[in-house]
Amino acid sequence: MVILFDRFNLPENIYEIVFSTKQQEIVAKLLLNYIKENGAEIGKTEMSLFATKLHDGNMITHIDEPGYQGKMVKISYNKRQFYDRILTPLRSMGMIDYDMYKKTYKISDNFNKMMVRLGLMWLREMEKPSMTLKKVS
Repeated sequence: MVILFDRFNLPENIYEIVFSTKQQEIVAKLLLNYIKENGAEIGKTEMSLFATKLHDGNMITHIDEPGYQGKMVKISYNKRQFYDRILTPLRSMGMIDYDMYKKTYKISDNFNKMMVRLGLMWLREMEKPSMTLKKVS
């Protein structure tokens, strides 16, 4: 996954950096809120039920988007696309972990650890001596 951002125009919302569409942001927020409401950890069955509810268009909730504040909104999102475009990126970036033994998903701080690691990699790169390039004729 590639994250591109402009440090001078950094959004207030992490979802705007990670996801490319407003609909993906909304669904990711709903997923993370759902996990938080269930003790910060859910099983495969709960994840599947969440994805199915989205797919069937049975997800009715409040969202904090302009124009929808204070209103109940019906959300639908394709199940396959949910797994491919929402859950998989959240897992691969370390925002959500999957425990293969317990078969549960939980919110993780690995994303933060990886960002710190990237910053340290950059500091090491800055400290390296310059290379002299030889011109081949």
